[in-house]
Amino acid sequence: MIVIGGGLAGLACGVALAEAGWRVRLFEQKPFLGGRATSYVLPNGEHVDNCQHVTLGCCTNLADFYRRVGSAGKIKFFDELVFLDPQGRRGTMKAGLLPAPFHMTGSFLTFALLTMRDKLSIARAMLDIVAAKGKTADLTEPRPISMLEWLRRRRQTKGAIERFWRVVLVSALDEELDRTDARYGVDVFWKAFLMNSTGYRMGVPVVPLAELYAGCKAAIESRGGEVTLRSPVRTLNADGTSITSVQFDAGREESADAYVFAVAHDALFDLMPESIRRAEPSLANLSKIKTAPITGVHFWFDRPVMDEPFVTLIDTNTQWIFNKSMLYGEQKGTANNQEQYLQMVISASYELLKKSRQEIIDLCLREVRQALPRAQSAQLMKSTVIKEVAATFSPQPGVDRWRPQQQTKIPTLFFAGDWTATGWPATMEGAVRSGYLAAEAVLRASGAPHQFLQPDLPPSGVISLLKN
Repeated sequence: MIVIGGGLAGLACGVALAEAGWRVRLFEQKPFLGGRATSYVLPNGEHVDNCQHVTLGCCTNLADFYRRVGSAGKIKFFDELVFLDPQGRRGTMKAGLLPAPFHMTGSFLTFALLTMRDKLSIARAMLDIVAAKGKTADLTEPRPISMLEWLRRRRQTKGAIERFWRVVLVSALDEELDRTDARYGVDVFWKAFLMNSTGYRMGVPVVPLAELYAGCKAAIESRGGEVTLRSPVRTLNADGTSITSVQFDAGREESADAYVFAVAHDALFDLMPESIRRAEPSLANLSKIKTAPITGVHFWFDRPVMDEPFVTLIDTNTQWIFNKSMLYGEQKGTANNQEQYLQMVISASYELLKKSRQEIIDLCLREVRQALPRAQSAQLMKSTVIKEVAATFSPQPGVDRWRPQQQTKIPTLFFAGDWTATGWPATMEGAVRSGYLAAEAVLRASGAPHQFLQPDLPPSGVISLLKN
């Protein structure tokens, strides 16, 4: 078995197949594993994540994957979400004593960043989602609708849209509301905030992202497999519709009984020979799947300016601030160091793509100093900006019709990637699901079916009493 791509999808597939007894050879073109959810080292030795990645309690397959590779203990979960606006107002969201779907009612009613009119409109929409168990009737209309249209149909206030729905969904889905399929937006609230009282809990890595994947290499190699870095694919050789081998640099050529391609969807088409393109119709649709950017901004201050592990900003370009010194310090025992390292995240950052590095730094620094008063007197010692131009696929209305299955019409060819048909948007959970589904497809084709995919969180509280 050859797996091409060492991102989460390829790693999940490779680990699963290795556990099932296959000899897995995984090839990654970069010098590190993790794909878009990884970190690298600056010249001064500082570890920097390419973008902050988090998980939620509802991400059952990602949790399973972390357990398999020994990384579950490197994720810390938080029960409280903190929000700040430019006026200095603060709001928190957390579960209380009431059962799902009412578990966040207490913090929602006292949430200072929304008016009572905003809250009433949000409550109506939430009750609509609950009554339909996440499948409101307009999600099945012949013409897919955007999340913004879904909200307007439910007469959401401007404040509710901008200060609640957009704040949550742009971060979760990396796309603006008018370019997001309503099915994905509704799913976020159903699975993370309504169906189960623990689904919203946010898990943040307490180590650089690259450290999450050391166990993947060991899981594959301990079972007779290989993990080879710095190995970009140059040519895929085929005899008609049969793949015969994969060509790498330095004349290296490898063949296998089956091939899983876990690469970016916009790179896959060019890798395939013409005979494979003709035989696998789904390849022609990949160009219709658009991408969306994420920008990460990293600041190092000369003193502590923030006490929380993370905060969400409202009405600003900057959407999240993560206190990396605190998160990493809890693991290393150095949380009280004098300097402080913060990472800012801006999803769907189309407007920032045309801005210079210094313009982005100046913009974020103004917003950070407005949100964190102690940063006004602190010295910014160093900074860096990381633009991920094609960070995720865009969850545009109707995109599911272009997403291919993991099993193709060619018996030995399989796909993995968050862009494949997983039922989830472009998340780490979606990537792991695709890897597990690809592994299941390989095993089905070999006559030895096995299930890796984990079920969603079960409904809890009042939700568990609702009839199907």
